[in-house]
Amino acid sequence: MVEIRITDADGAFRVFYVASRGDKVYILHGFQKKTQKTAKSDIEKGQQRYKLIP
Repeated sequence: MVEIRITDADGAFRVFYVASRGDKVYILHGFQKKTQKTAKSDIEKGQQRYKLIP
């Protein structure tokens, strides 16, 4: 699982994705950051979705 960090005038955003499964890219979770630390629930959501990839 890889994370993309994006910062612009509207705030900070994160996207978790997997690109090492053949020719597919799976976007696992995207969200806007509200605090400095990534919420445990956001990390867990990405991990749960990763487990669902065939």
